[in-house]
Amino acid sequence: MKELNNIQEMKQVLEAALLTAGLPLSLDDLLKLFAGKMERTTLRMLLDELKQDWADKTLDLVQVASGYRFQAKAQYSEYIARLNPDRQPKYSRAVMETLAIIAYRQPVTRGDIEQIRGVAVNPNVIRQLQEREWIDVVGQREVPGRPSLYATTKFFLDDLNLRSLAELPPFEEFTQAEIPLAE
Repeated sequence: MKELNNIQEMKQVLEAALLTAGLPLSLDDLLKLFAGKMERTTLRMLLDELKQDWADKTLDLVQVASGYRFQAKAQYSEYIARLNPDRQPKYSRAVMETLAIIAYRQPVTRGDIEQIRGVAVNPNVIRQLQEREWIDVVGQREVPGRPSLYATTKFFLDDLNLRSLAELPPFEEFTQAEIPLAE
């Protein structure tokens, strides 16, 4: 394996890996590129520099829950959407309310969601969120019947360009505005 002699070569290796990866790459994934010969702090410094290098270009280097990825700047999304003219999925109010309850109150049971919403939860709503990989069963509540506990996944955070749940807008803000979902 070739030894990397300077910062520029290391950044180019990172750039190539991030541009060709289909999914976000974690710090551990990126450290593998350097066969354990790099410290995490050095890697973070290189990622920050790479982010700066791309600041005036068409892509942004962003950190999401699963790691780092390049994505097109928002101003180009309208054009890029033309490449895939399939309609983006539209989610019903019930799906969005259920997702919001899970995101803000997790882990929750179906009964918790029904109590908060005041109506029964259609099994298709839960299935749709699970198929999208936005929620998953994370355990069972220790009560009779042992109902499933639902929580959001890293895919949910990645699709919303969030690193953690702490970056969700305050619940009051969420209830007053529509939140666009990244595709």
